[in-house]
Amino acid sequence: MSVPVTPHSPYFATAPQITPTEVADFAAMGFRTLINNRPDREGGDAQALNADIEREARAWGLTYHFLPVVAGELTEEQAEAMAQLLLDSPKPILAFCRSGTRSTYLYHYALAVTPEAE
Repeated sequence: MSVPVTPHSPYFATAPQITPTEVADFAAMGFRTLINNRPDREGGDAQALNADIEREARAWGLTYHFLPVVAGELTEEQAEAMAQLLLDSPKPILAFCRSGTRSTYLYHYALAVTPEAE
């Protein structure tokens, strides 16, 4: 697998954009939830679509959420939504976006508004 995973806690990690064919690798690594923080087509036609990744994730028995965030436009509502996903989703969780940075910021913002989401 060529996608680097950055752990932030025993229960949460981030990665750059993934493809449907890489979902099996993440399931094998033990992730139980995937969170997609990248809007569809942000990277043009070459970017894997949310629906395709979600279909593969569910086929592997993973919980899947789509919480798209436009780069540089993170809102408190999105942080609150992320905090709720962190609280409610099976762990460990992998969140991804274009480079992993946006998902990292969203994670830390979510913990700032809801510290118990750790």
